[in-house]
Amino acid sequence: MSNLARGIALSICLCSLGGAGLAGDLPPMTQGQTVYVPVYSEVLHGNVDRGGKSESWLLSATLAIRNTDMRNSLTVLSLRYYDTEGKLLREYPAGKKLGPLATMEVFIENKDKSGGSGANFIVEWDAGKPINPPIIETVHTHFFGTRSVVFTSPGQPLHVENR
Repeated sequence: MSNLARGIALSICLCSLGGAGLAGDLPPMTQGQTVYVPVYSEVLHGNVDRGGKSESWLLSATLAIRNTDMRNSLTVLSLRYYDTEGKLLREYPAGKKLGPLATMEVFIENKDKSGGSGANFIVEWDAGKPINPPIIETVHTHFFGTRSVVFTSPGQPLHVENR
């Protein structure tokens, strides 16, 4: 097996490890959530230089909000992008309605390093009644020569007093 084939196989294996559990493990129905989604605008790698700074790769990131309910819509109430320090960088238009099985995406270019290695999205959604919760995740990519970096980061629902 060539090094390229091994790298692709490893990427596929690593990407498939972050799933939502075994088939049959159903998440509870919910009417809405506030979800924290990690974003890696850059990843540190290699060795540190004499000044203590490591090398980094800039990554592109795609936030995907996938309505998994086959019968009901949901509404994205709020979508905010924060940097490593927790500073709000961007707020996206609210009120986007996602029909059954619809997907919404937001793309962060790999040249946009404003978020840093600890960037995140906060997504608030509501459906008006309990539905199958959406899958909310980021897909990170960087392609260079015959190598690539591809991985996902799942969203984490938060406990919020007003929700």
